[in-house]
Amino acid sequence: MSYILFDIGGTNTRVAVSDDLKRYSEAVSFKTPKKFGEGIEAIVEAVHKLTDKPVQGMAGGIRGTLNGDKTELAYDSVLTSWIDEPLVETLQKKLKTTVHLENDAAIAGLGEAHFGAGKGYEIVAYHTVSTGVGGAKIENGRIDSYHVGFEPGHQILDIDRTILGEEVIPTLENLVSGSALEERMGVKAYEIPQSDIIWGQLASYLAHGLRNTVLYWSPDVIVLGGSMITGNPRILLDDIRMHANEVMGEELSCPLIVDAALGDLGGIYGGMAILAAHEE
Repeated sequence: MSYILFDIGGTNTRVAVSDDLKRYSEAVSFKTPKKFGEGIEAIVEAVHKLTDKPVQGMAGGIRGTLNGDKTELAYDSVLTSWIDEPLVETLQKKLKTTVHLENDAAIAGLGEAHFGAGKGYEIVAYHTVSTGVGGAKIENGRIDSYHVGFEPGHQILDIDRTILGEEVIPTLENLVSGSALEERMGVKAYEIPQSDIIWGQLASYLAHGLRNTVLYWSPDVIVLGGSMITGNPRILLDDIRMHANEVMGEELSCPLIVDAALGDLGGIYGGMAILAAHEE
């Protein structure tokens, strides 16, 4: 029997297979189709390439906000044609197995908590900073309960709008994400040299967002992932830690802040953690 793991991103989709939920095969990666039907067919084709065994279970993540029972994409600004489509039901019918779906940032955080930089900690706060900003709280090895999902990137920081001006909503995402940086600077984030002062400014903005994370979630560790954190150039971890300690002040202890360890495959590892929990 095989277990199927998947991660549907706005740019790429990854699919992998595991026999024991402790390790996985080499992941198949392809550009995420904009159309839902084409996306389903691409996932099914990848599964058939990876294994000819019966599928015992399937778990993975997709970017955006899920509906209440975590079976469909309820909202996303990129995968618009996937919204309200029967994602879980369709995969279950085509692959004849049970499918578990989560938000991509939440499942990547779960992967880090079980297999990566958050392993061994009771309360893990995970943030991904890439095209956008997402994250989740992982407690005792499980994604914490929520009503409509975690959206740390949508928190308001620049209340008086002195940084971004009057036209842009001053969220953490609009301050530190790769797409927001490109909008402000006119070039891709990876085209800006590490020596540019902007990287230090981004570390400061992010640290203010992490202060809210500490106040609301009280984590043992904060794990940071995404291309703006683990890429080259990047928002430097030492700068983030320095600014975080400054903004926490004497009354608030700053937890350990670390880089994610699983790179782009956090969601694959998170899928293994979900399936392993259901096998218990």
